[in-house]
Amino acid sequence: MQEETAQVASRPSPETVFERRSIEEYMAQSGTGRRQPMQGFDTDYTDIVDYIVRCTHKIWEEKAVGLIYTHYAHNAVVHTSSGTVYGREAVVRNTLQSLAMTADIRDYTDDVIWSGDETAGFYTSHRVLDSSTHTGYSEFGPPTGRRFERWVIADCLIYENKIVEEWLTYDTTAGLKQMGYDPLELARQSVLPSSPHTHGEVARLPTGQQAPKFLEVPFSENPQAFIATILQNLWNARLVNMVRLHYDVGHLAFVPGGRKLHGHGEYENFVITLLASFPDMALTIHRQSHLGTPERGYRVATRFTLQGTHEGYGPYGAPTGRRVFLLGISHHVIRDGKIVQEWTLFDEFDLMKQLHGQK
Repeated sequence: MQEETAQVASRPSPETVFERRSIEEYMAQSGTGRRQPMQGFDTDYTDIVDYIVRCTHKIWEEKAVGLIYTHYAHNAVVHTSSGTVYGREAVVRNTLQSLAMTADIRDYTDDVIWSGDETAGFYTSHRVLDSSTHTGYSEFGPPTGRRFERWVIADCLIYENKIVEEWLTYDTTAGLKQMGYDPLELARQSVLPSSPHTHGEVARLPTGQQAPKFLEVPFSENPQAFIATILQNLWNARLVNMVRLHYDVGHLAFVPGGRKLHGHGEYENFVITLLASFPDMALTIHRQSHLGTPERGYRVATRFTLQGTHEGYGPYGAPTGRRVFLLGISHHVIRDGKIVQEWTLFDEFDLMKQLHGQK
């Protein structure tokens, strides 16, 4: 099934939004009736937010791993920065391996930004804070017994109770550091599944020597276009001044590596440092959803990919000349015409592996 690129989805029902309730309250909703049309979904789910929050809890925290067979399509496709896996059995296998590493996992849902309906299918962007203890063996090594937390954002395309396609981003480096590992050293020990792509230009400029387009930023009442234009100008046209123009002075950003950035200066440094390491880096937006009103503000989910060549010095070591390809997801909060908070996530450990892994 092909995804729809940069789709502007149908307006969601205003009452069906993420509510910061305890998991006990969500579980108590079972069988209380529908809050929106959901043809083909299990009868105990009340709306699409309830579905994604509770099925995640049941599979991961209650360890009802077998529910993957009723909540994922047999030919489900799961995308990460390290590659794509096909089939429900691969989802079962990966879930069991993760639970073997962290038996006491807690998935704290922080937000769900969604769109769609029972006919076109639902699209959810589910932000979770994982908290657990490294108690078992994993690809990273033996258990260290240390606690760790990491942000996860999972985008899912859902039809009739089944996830048919999923896009996953983890803040793996944050977890590895808290476990006691050196992510860069682990990346050097890894083996690339295939040779990195190093041929052809990164498609950032229109053609050849032509300059990138500077786009006029629309009013924030069109939240998806507002965020998309700022991201295009910031990352592709190198207009770092977008930060001071459109981000609140008290802007707070959660970015890979467990970093929390405050204000304009720290965020500008994050952008410039990444661009300096990958001078030809290009950002391509694939999908957006939003919730909110002008009065209450907006929450926007944006899924994108990053491509670039490691030709500059920075936090990932001396230039390797290797090409990277990363899946990323951002959640932005807009109030009074400014971006006030965001979570921007791509798997930094996959980036390191693509740069330093053994061929």
